[in-house]
Order: sequence, then structure tokens, then C-alpha cells
Amino acid sequence: MLNRVADLMENERGPTLAVMAATAGKTVSEGDPEVSEAIDFARYAAHLSRQHEVLTADGLRWTPHSVVVVAGPWNFPYAIPASGLMHAIAAGSSPILKPAPETRVIAEVLVDQLTRAGVPDGLVQLACAPDDEVGQHLITHPNVDLVMLTGSFDTASMFLGWRPDLRLHAETSGKNALVITAAADIDQAIKDLVRSAFGHAGQKCSAASLAIVEAWVYDDPAFATRLADAVRSLQAGDPRDPATRVGPLIGPPGPALERALTTLEAGEHWLVMPTRIPGDLPTWSPGVRMGVRPGSWFHLTECFGPVLGIMRADSLDHAIQLQNAPAYGLTGGLHSLDPVEIDRWLEGVEVGNAYVNRHITGAIVQRQPFGGWKASSIGPGHKPGGPNHLHDYGQWTESDAARSSTQIESSFEAAWTSNFSLANDPTALASEINALRYRPLTTVVLLGGSDADIEIARAAGRVTGVELVIANDEAGALAVLESATVRHFLRVRAPAGVSTTLLRRAHELGVVVDQSPLTGSGAAELPHWLLEQSISRTMHRYGRLLAR
Repeated sequence: MLNRVADLMENERGPTLAVMAATAGKTVSEGDPEVSEAIDFARYAAHLSRQHEVLTADGLRWTPHSVVVVAGPWNFPYAIPASGLMHAIAAGSSPILKPAPETRVIAEVLVDQLTRAGVPDGLVQLACAPDDEVGQHLITHPNVDLVMLTGSFDTASMFLGWRPDLRLHAETSGKNALVITAAADIDQAIKDLVRSAFGHAGQKCSAASLAIVEAWVYDDPAFATRLADAVRSLQAGDPRDPATRVGPLIGPPGPALERALTTLEAGEHWLVMPTRIPGDLPTWSPGVRMGVRPGSWFHLTECFGPVLGIMRADSLDHAIQLQNAPAYGLTGGLHSLDPVEIDRWLEGVEVGNAYVNRHITGAIVQRQPFGGWKASSIGPGHKPGGPNHLHDYGQWTESDAARSSTQIESSFEAAWTSNFSLANDPTALASEINALRYRPLTTVVLLGGSDADIEIARAAGRVTGVELVIANDEAGALAVLESATVRHFLRVRAPAGVSTTLLRRAHELGVVVDQSPLTGSGAAELPHWLLEQSISRTMHRYGRLLAR
């Protein structure tokens, strides 16, 4: 069924692009990859449903979340809602699509395509609820088992403020930077920086909002001249014109974006001043601010529009420090031809999607599963487009008698050595490395677990290297959370449930509370102890393959 959906999407690519241009201001160059991504999600979700059969054969029972609300964004109004709907269908759930008010027409097109491709009538519901008490009623309804949100961190916090016990999985904000060192190919770096910063007028959570440039390059006047020329070459205007590279904003700029487009801070100057393009649509030419200072407003604030800030770094280590400083950890990039610098950066950067010697937007299903760390992600963090994402739409429990200690250890060791300890590159392109790797959490706090849960947790901690803390009560768990200096690599496992007080405080501290059951299957259990990181690295120089 999902493959039939993909075929219909492909056949109707042109009309879908026209609707996205008219409704969301998507240029053809931005909209076309989005249609391809939606098609890929349909086929990949079908593929993952077959993988679930393997886990069922391993003695697990799958229970889908019955009602899933997909709260889609306006900036990717076709592909991201398609991902939520396709995975919910593949998992056995009944999804409700709540689109962004600005892009309801695109949502209607998507749901109509699903129905015409053979999805059972009524299985997918379109709820064009306004963002008021009606939308709040939908999100907080007790019959809603899961909300899949793509939106701002503030929206996610608002949802959890309404209902702290809401099972919310969210891909949220980003303040993304591309580091350029003295060992970079400067022309290629500028090309990829401009593409990353100003595609879809910078209205991507993955967009490059900052360039952190090593001093030797930053201080060279030629760098600023070449960057300014590249930015000024971008045509801003009507998204229906194939020559347009910077389309309109979705609406008038909000307070943060308006400040970013119009007001400089101490020490900054315009390399390229953004200007409002006359016309009916809220279109701005791209802007570049030089001299952004560490810890300043623009360094730390997501602005979501066609404005780029340039920072000066003393060294690569200094650049990594500046890159990791914002609360978010969605995407990040490095341009350097030095393998030692690349290894150093990959070891130190705190982002969910790391890009080397290429642009930092445009993740591709399976090749570059997408999702962030830190405040860029709420929930388990299993990336859409990745092998574990379908697990988020339900839960696994043991179907038979409990496994023995030996069976648990054996399953965990096998899963670790064959999969989770490796950097997996399933597409195996010669010209790129596209690896999904797993980074162990620093600490997992087990709260309210049974003796069997404690046994499983100890085995998982031993295999993954994660510190396990067993809390006797919520006060003990909160003490661990409050005393931690770095909380975004800490997680609470609470299979018996927790109070809303703990849930509220954990969210305030940026700590995920995972209430799913523990199982003795390594393939199903170990992802709860790990962070996923996608690495995409260009492995050619103008078509000449590099040694690996």
C-alpha cells in the first residue's frame, strides 16, 4: 500500500510543486527534493515494517500507539507530515494530521493522495485546527497516545505545559554553524555555506545561521569579498520563477528575525545588508553580519530567515567551543581537507547531523537520517529516515516468559558488536561516507523498575558503557538530575510511570524521561541507551575519489 502511495506521489510531482510554490513560497529547486523525500519516506516505512517481523520472531510483542497526532511544520509541509503519516500507518496506528495553518492546502493534497492510493477510508484524518483552544484540545485529548511534532522548542514546551504527561516526540529548533578552517577549499566552503544559509530563504531548522571561520581565513580580505559576491548573486523574488534562489518568507518576520534583519550588535557590521524586496510577498534579500561575538544574542538565538552571522575563531578547538555553545544541537558542518582536523571535529561536535566538506541541509532518507541532540530534540531521538524510527510509534514487550541472564547478555552483546558499536553506511556510495553511528549516553537513571528491569538495565549499561544509577524514589532521581553538570546526555527510564512534577522538572532541565518497558532484546532495548548521529562526508575532490 505505501509503495502505491509513493508511485502516486511521483506521478503527481508537478502539481504538488505548484501547490507548494503558491502556498508556502517553495522554489522549484527546494520543492522538488521535498517531494522526493516524501516518496522515500513511504518506501522506507514499508521496509521498516518488515524489520518489525524479525523482532516479533525474537520473542517480542508490538503494541502500536492507537492514535497519533502528526503536528506538521509550514517550512516542509509535504515531506515531514508524510513521514509521520507513513510511519504511523506502517506501525498499525491511526494518524491525525494537524498541519500548520499556513499550509493546510498542501496537507489536503497529501491526505487526498493517500486515500486515492488505497489507504483505508478514515484511517488518516485531517484536522485543520487553529492554533488556539481548539488546537490545544486536540493535542491534549486523553485519547491521543502520541504527538509527533516538528516545530520550535517553544511550541514543544507549550505542548508539555498543557499536558506534562504527553508522549511527545519532537524535532525542534536549531542554531547551526559551519566551521571553516585554514585547511579548507575556500571556494567550495563559500559555495556550501551560501547554499546552507539561504536555501528556502533560511527557513529551515537545519540552515546555517553561523559561519565560524578560523582567524587566518577570516582576516584575509579576499574571503569577505568572495563571500559577499556569492551572496549578492542570489536572486530573491517570486518562487514560481525558476531563476529564483531566495523565495519569500512564510509571513512578516517575527521579532527575532526582524531584529536579525535590521539591527546590529556591538562589534558587528554588514558585509551584505538585507533589504525588503518591494511587492505583495514578504521577500528579503539575504544578509550577512560580520563580527558576531561569542555569547552575543545572534550567536545563541534561532532567527529562521535569510541572515547569516560570521564569527572569528582562534583555532579549531575554539571553533568547536563556539559551535557547541548554543542550547541546540541539530546540524553542523566542517570544511577542512586535513584528516586530523576532521577527526578532531567529529569527536567534539555536539550535533545530531554532522557534515564534512559539503552543505549542511537536505538530509536524505536512509542515507542521512535526520534529528538533533540537546534542545533540538525531545523524546527518544530515533531519527526519521533511520532504522529505529518506527519503534517510536508503539512499544515492545516480551511476549513469552522472561529471558535468562545469559540470554539477555547474549542478545545485547550480539546487537552491540554487529550493529550499535559500528558506523553503519547502508548506501555505501563511493563518493560519500553516510554513516549512522551511536554515541552512548553518559548516565541512565532507572526509576521504579522491577527486579527484572534492574537486571536488564545492568546488562545494557555494561554492554554500552553507560553509567547506571538506580533511584529508589522520585526524590532520588531528581537529585541526580539537579546535580548533573551536563544533562542533555542523561536519561531517566521509568517503566512504572512518574508524576507530572518530575516530568515538568525534567523538561525544564532538558532531560528525557523514557517510560517504555525494558526488554531483553538487544535490537529493541539498546537504542534507549544511545544517541544517534548521522555523519555525511564528501569523499571526492571535483570528481576524483579520495582514499578512505
